[in-house]
Amino acid sequence: MNMHDIYYLDKVRVRRSFNRAAADYDAAAVLQKQVREEMLSRLDLVKLKPKTILDAGCGTGHGGIRLTKKYKAAQIIALDVAPAMLQLAVANQGFMQRYLKPISPICADIEQLPLVDASIELAWSNLAIQWCNDLDTAFSELNRVLKPEGLLMFSTFGPDTLRELRLASEQAHQTSVSRFIDMHDLGDALVRAGFSAPVLDVERYTLTYDTVMEVMRDLKAIGAHNATEGRTRGLQGRGFLQKLAKNYEQFRVENKLPATFEVVFGHAWKGKSRDKIKMDDGYAPIHFVAKSQAT
Repeated sequence: MNMHDIYYLDKVRVRRSFNRAAADYDAAAVLQKQVREEMLSRLDLVKLKPKTILDAGCGTGHGGIRLTKKYKAAQIIALDVAPAMLQLAVANQGFMQRYLKPISPICADIEQLPLVDASIELAWSNLAIQWCNDLDTAFSELNRVLKPEGLLMFSTFGPDTLRELRLASEQAHQTSVSRFIDMHDLGDALVRAGFSAPVLDVERYTLTYDTVMEVMRDLKAIGAHNATEGRTRGLQGRGFLQKLAKNYEQFRVENKLPATFEVVFGHAWKGKSRDKIKMDDGYAPIHFVAKSQAT
């Protein structure tokens, strides 16, 4: 079994986890809200008047709601792999929105978008790209459905995410954290997919907890289970959880246990031509900026 097999995401398990998490998702999704607001603030710097927006990996729909307020004339397509999330996304709309311009919910995978070519002006994805198995396919699909000069804006988890939990679980001889993609690999994939002048930067957020079980409960509540094919099947035993709790204690600071989240923010434009952009076509190079933020 190679490394690709070990960390290949089981999409059935991903869908099941998010379906189960839907009802409690919003109460635990503190980080998702912070990242969403940061993404929205970045749109203030972009001259864009989209008529159709794809919210790819919409979750419970709050991103689409905020985008509707920002772009009042836009139609929102809310796409998620989990039906229970889509049901909440529809329910979370305000009365006037449901009456005047309801979202269009679609249950589908980002890697197989059921949309026609060049049909949207803005593709938005908040902390969902990490659940894709084939990044090239995901970005190529997003590029395909964007109109020429359309914008892709996304956030995703970087490899330093949950580093404390990963180290503590590895010391307990079990994989409990999915692997995430490096910012530079994301940039390369965007160029391969045909996007021009990708801009990516990293911010680090730290959430704090009293116990390791609180960390695990929050991850369960947002559906962020380890969904890799190569993980140990079945429930983790009491012995493992005791070892995990003991190992996690090495990170305690000021009587709190930290959980680090590395968030990669990215945006890129689709070129005027629908043909894929070559590396030597004269477009600006990938631009990386490093930042940090504690919460």
